Amino acid sequence: MREQKNLVPLPYRRVSVQPYQGEMTETAICAHLLGREAYRRTDFVVLRQGAATAIAAVSAPDRQSLFSPIDSVEVIALPDRCTYVELPNVDTGNRSALAAAAYQLGISPEETLVVCGKYAHVNFIHQPDPLVIRVVEVAPPEPPKLFDLAQHVLSYADLPPIRLELERIDLNELAAGHTPLAFLVPCRSGGLDRLSAPVYFLDERPAERQEWLLIGCERSLQFHRHYYGDEPPRIELCPRRLAGRRQEPTLLKCCLLEFHTELDGVIAVTPWGADLQQVEAALRQLVATYEEKA
Repeated sequence: MREQKNLVPLPYRRVSVQPYQGEMTETAICAHLLGREAYRRTDFVVLRQGAATAIAAVSAPDRQSLFSPIDSVEVIALPDRCTYVELPNVDTGNRSALAAAAYQLGISPEETLVVCGKYAHVNFIHQPDPLVIRVVEVAPPEPPKLFDLAQHVLSYADLPPIRLELERIDLNELAAGHTPLAFLVPCRSGGLDRLSAPVYFLDERPAERQEWLLIGCERSLQFHRHYYGDEPPRIELCPRRLAGRRQEPTLLKCCLLEFHTELDGVIAVTPWGADLQQVEAALRQLVATYEEKA
């Protein structure tokens, strides 16, 4: 049987779902399918027998005619390693969505998951082993913005299966244990109400310099120097600084970047105010780096 991790047939019209009454063995399935007619767009057949599911790849010599006899069959999954589920909210045309479903269901990289998803369309992911990308991001806001943008990109972009893991930098936790007369943060962001002193916002350029503790990055420090001519005590919040060197694919942001993404080893860095296109570009950089190493 075929060893091909992360196999997801796209478009999913390449997958035909058929009832099957014979033995769920490789020999019986091949004998059942050989010589039968297949639609010219059918490359995979999902065979259903009660709770049991098997999958075969098929080929035919004539792909111009509407139907043609199958001349080759390769069984890629038998019932002992194939699970069929109905998940109406899963987009079966999205590789990462199928990989996420497999992860949530505990499907191993040696198994296959078949999903009847949105619009009752059926597709599968064979040997799910998605690229895991750590997203290092500050919060609040909620949800952490870069993580939310990356999830949105995965909902539509034509990318290999990716699973995102959030590494959260909690601003309230960074400030915990500090007792200044006031805090200065880069901008208004809900969720900082637990701070132990009054909060001022750097982007509003407070008229009077306070004895505050700045929760900010190098760019915030540059603003403060320009506004007030000095450097206050500071808690670092830059994800790039806090993340340090990494061995695993990582996505984060840095306010010293303004218009472009940057690849630093296995770390993809976006501007602080990145849009969806920039986040997609960063994810593609990580995928390319991973594929080069594979």
